Amino acid sequence: MTRTTQIFSVSTLYGAATLAAALDADRFAPADQRILLVCNNSATPELTPALDEMDGFEQLRDRFDRVLSWNEAIHPFHPGGWSPRPNDAVLFERYLRLLWDLGDDRVELAVESIQVNPSLAVCQVFPGAPVDVYADGLMSYGPTRFKIDPLVGTRIRRLLHLDLVPGLRPLLLTEFDVEAEVVPTDTFTKVLAELCDAEETLPLPEVAAEDRPALLLGQYLSALDILTADEEEQLHLRMLEGALALGHTKIVFKPHPTAPARWSRLLEQEAERLGAELTVLERPVLAEVVFQRLRPALVVGCFSTALLTASSLYGLPVAQTGTDLLLERLTPYQNSNRVPVTIVDALLPEVTDKAAVHAQALDADLSGLLAALGFAMQPKIYPNLRPAAERYLTQHLTPRTWRYFKRRRLTALALPGGVPPQLGFIPRNATVRRVARQARRIKRATLG
Repeated sequence: MTRTTQIFSVSTLYGAATLAAALDADRFAPADQRILLVCNNSATPELTPALDEMDGFEQLRDRFDRVLSWNEAIHPFHPGGWSPRPNDAVLFERYLRLLWDLGDDRVELAVESIQVNPSLAVCQVFPGAPVDVYADGLMSYGPTRFKIDPLVGTRIRRLLHLDLVPGLRPLLLTEFDVEAEVVPTDTFTKVLAELCDAEETLPLPEVAAEDRPALLLGQYLSALDILTADEEEQLHLRMLEGALALGHTKIVFKPHPTAPARWSRLLEQEAERLGAELTVLERPVLAEVVFQRLRPALVVGCFSTALLTASSLYGLPVAQTGTDLLLERLTPYQNSNRVPVTIVDALLPEVTDKAAVHAQALDADLSGLLAALGFAMQPKIYPNLRPAAERYLTQHLTPRTWRYFKRRRLTALALPGGVPPQLGFIPRNATVRRVARQARRIKRATLG
């Protein structure tokens, strides 16, 4: 009788916790063997510990029979840049079956971020394996980033995701009629509680229940070329100033694990100048562990998924800042970060809006907005969303919602809000552009 081996590809501790919760909730059928395939996608994996070397991993280890390394299997190639050539896929499957002692096992795959490597490469190496995709962030609510080869897409059975925005259905992979399935929140928080138990030495300030600190979340957006390093430093200072303006004098800053140490030092200097008591968490740790151990009075960030886990999973007050700048900066328009930024901007209060932060009225009609945004970002993948996009833009395009769209994009797609067809020649007319440039020069000369 043929054995069944389930291979779970994972690159983050958060993703491993999501898989552990799905297994605990019996979201996967029984198997003869379960393998956790660890992928270290950092820019320099040789210098960065993989998730199976991180604190807390041992709490998740017993869900799997074996832990293997994708980096070791494809060495010296980088996981983010390697995939098998079509003619080599069969050879690599034979190689991995021999390397991992799989024999003739029936293989089932569970992967994250199916659009890119290493997940896509794993699926290509095992071309006959059914695929489950699990999502551990806000990108699952947006469109599929790239058009997926039907030889992979038609094998996807379901999308497992956390209910980060209650009631909102993911758009990811719906072009293949993939059903979305929620990983139970209570099961996931139990898994996170296990990780919290493993972090008893975490250096956190001792505070009374009535004097809980505010928690600031760093993301290292300059590494993604979204912001400059100086702009990201200023973003952290805005978080600090916003928390202080709300009356929080005890502050905890959780920097991104790979962010420069000088950012924390600048924040410390500013906190001292403003009379705040700042603690910087220098050890890499999941934000959710800090939520459980610290129960912060407020969580402030830019567009981190942790803002939604704080609110939806732990009932903590949250606030955002910087999303307005990011909505302008994200390029190209179909940048996959656009959906997480939009969700946070539309749903969470700005840290400088004291009344909104206190009210925590986290309610917005996101379904229509994200349908319109999904079509605007990926019209070729989701042509069926055009009527929904037209309906939303006709009824809800206001000064507030304009921030989520670009007129040039709407014009190119002939959507409401774009330049009317009879005026479409203007942006392409050389004479009109020359006259506009002359008018701008005259205006500058007059004002100067």
